[in-house]
Amino acid sequence: MSDWSKVRLHVVTGKGGTGKSTVAAALALALAREGRNVLLCEVEGRQGIARMFDVDPLPYEERRLTTGLPEDGGGRGVVHALHIDAEAALLEYLALYYRLGRAGRALDRFGVIEFATTIAPGVRDVLLTGKVYEAVQRNSRNKGAIDYDAVVLDAPPTGRIAQFLNVSNELAGLAKVGPMKSQSETMMKVFKSPLTAVHLVTVLEEMPVQETADGIAELRSIGLPVGGVVVNLVRPQDLPADALAAARAGTLDREALERDLVGAGVTVADGLVDGLLEEAADHAERRALEDSQRDLVARIGVPTYELPRLAGGVDIGALYELAGHLRDLGMA
Repeated sequence: MSDWSKVRLHVVTGKGGTGKSTVAAALALALAREGRNVLLCEVEGRQGIARMFDVDPLPYEERRLTTGLPEDGGGRGVVHALHIDAEAALLEYLALYYRLGRAGRALDRFGVIEFATTIAPGVRDVLLTGKVYEAVQRNSRNKGAIDYDAVVLDAPPTGRIAQFLNVSNELAGLAKVGPMKSQSETMMKVFKSPLTAVHLVTVLEEMPVQETADGIAELRSIGLPVGGVVVNLVRPQDLPADALAAARAGTLDREALERDLVGAGVTVADGLVDGLLEEAADHAERRALEDSQRDLVARIGVPTYELPRLAGGVDIGALYELAGHLRDLGMA
C-alpha cells in the first residue's frame, strides 16, 4: 500500500470510456476528510463535474460543490469545483502579471484571446495547467483564496497526458524568456516533485491496459511521478474458480441447475436453462480475459486499486460508494 498523504496534486487520466472523470470525482470525495478542503478541477470543456453532481454548469470560478465522504466519527471536509477555461485563464494571467484588466477584456472582444490559444496549443496547456498549479501553490497574488489540502485534476486522456503536463517542453519553441517561460519552469518543478501523482484509470480490456502501460512508460521517460492504476468497472467475482472452469468448458451440471431453480420457486420454461448456461459461459470467458489483463496490470509494478462495476450506474450516491472503496483501499 502506498502513502499518498503528502501529495497535493492528484492528476487523474485514462483512456476514453474507462471512467476517469468518475474516478476523479470519487477521489475528491474520499480526500475531503474532516476539516480538509479539496478542489476538483476539469480542463476539457465538457462540464462533466456539473453533470455528475447534477448542478448548473460551472463558471470560471471556484464553487463549493458538496461535502466529502464522512469520517467514522461523522466529520466531513468540503469539495469545491472549478471548470478551467483557457480563454478566461489567459485573461486572469494578463491581469495578474501584466495588469491588463480592462485591456485584456478588450482583446477578448476582438477574438485575440481565442486566436492566440488556438494557434498555439502549448500556450493553451500552460494556461490550463497554470491555473491548477496556482490552486496547489497559493500565494499573495490571489488574496482571499482558499488554501486547498489537495487538488484533484480530471485531466486529458492518457494519450495526451505527458504532453499536457510537460509544459516547459511544449513552450520551448514559443517563449524563450519572460513571465510565461519562467512560470512554466516553476510549474514543472511541482509537477515533477513528490507533491504530484499521476493516476491512470483503466478497465480490464486489452487496448486500455496497453495504453496505460504505454502512458506510464512515457510519464517516467520525462520524469513525471506515476501514482497508482485504478482498475475500474470490475465485474462481480462471485463464482469460484472450479465453477468458472466448468462454465467455460460447457460441463456445468444442467440437472442440478434446474433443481436449484425449481427449489427457488422459479418456473423452468423452455430455453431458460440453456439461456442461463450460455450466459454463464459468456461470463466465464469474460472473466478469463479480465484475469489475463489483470496479470498484465500487475506486471506494470505500480499500486493498483480495483473499483466495482455498479449495477445502478453512476449518480451522486454511487460516487460516495466509490469514494468509500478508494478510502478502504488506501488511496485516500
